[in-house]
Amino acid sequence: MKNPLSKKIGVLLIPVSDIEKARDWYCDLLGFPADGEIMFGHLNALPMKGTEIILDSKIYSEENTYKFPPFHINKEDIKESYKYVKEKGVRSVSEIQHDHYFTFQDPDGNHLMVCEC
Repeated sequence: MKNPLSKKIGVLLIPVSDIEKARDWYCDLLGFPADGEIMFGHLNALPMKGTEIILDSKIYSEENTYKFPPFHINKEDIKESYKYVKEKGVRSVSEIQHDHYFTFQDPDGNHLMVCEC
């Protein structure tokens, strides 16, 4: 049988407790206007280049939050990115590691990563 599965990731789902607060936080962090539609009362799509991020309050529970970053955000200047995130008052998990990446948390405790690429 020929493999029917695509070799492309459609979206990344992030469990969030409050969809409007999460939309506003992620939009502020990523530089999007915080006017994205809340779909079906629990979903918001962030229009990333490549794979979209979908914030979903329907799947949220503390047990469902990411304890390890499920992806990383590509940046060219890791030091400038770290400074930016710190100035936003984001909860840091690590300092810059190996001059290459750092991790932090969103307000619900999901671990996220920025990596110099």
